[in-house]
Amino acid sequence: MLYLHERQAVVDACKFLQEKHLVVGTAGNVSIRRDDDIIISPSAVEYSHMSVTDIVVVDMSGNIVEGKLKPSSELPFHISIYESTNYQAIVHTHAPASTALSVVVDEIPITHYYAALFGGAIRVAPYALYGSDELAVHIAKALEGRTAALLANHGAVTVGLDIKGAIGLVEYLEYLCDVELKVLATGRPAKVISPAELDKVIAKLDTYRQ
Repeated sequence: MLYLHERQAVVDACKFLQEKHLVVGTAGNVSIRRDDDIIISPSAVEYSHMSVTDIVVVDMSGNIVEGKLKPSSELPFHISIYESTNYQAIVHTHAPASTALSVVVDEIPITHYYAALFGGAIRVAPYALYGSDELAVHIAKALEGRTAALLANHGAVTVGLDIKGAIGLVEYLEYLCDVELKVLATGRPAKVISPAELDKVIAKLDTYRQ
């Protein structure tokens, strides 16, 4: 079996999303890239029953290399992101706060220094039919210079140089979205952190990790 380690990592990530209530039913998906192959969660399989044999391997054209199930219906945007960036892992969620916020804003402003984890203000990709090439183009553009994007009336995407990085951003993104929703609910103007101040946070984060 190809990519056994990566398949297990995809399964573990999917189960994490379910345990943390960041997906509903079979919504959301996870992938890892290895060279010209993509290891991706299957379409319409319950996370609680998912195993390594369910994970699908496809090439960068979307052709199945190994696997008996259909890959995620959102495969087009996974391919688009991998073609346009050097990221090696993608996580797509339908978490409540990020999905709700995607309905009412075009961008999450820099109101908390956690924005540094994502490269700045987080953009909202315009709505398009799920699984469509149009949505794939919108998401790739929204991710330029960023490690996360919201999908209007849909959900969210995080990316990373490995699956640990991509999955590690999901809860921080959901926290930022929850805070922003509460700020909007006050009806008062938000205090925004300047890009220059955010650059200081980014520099400090580089020395923060052990």
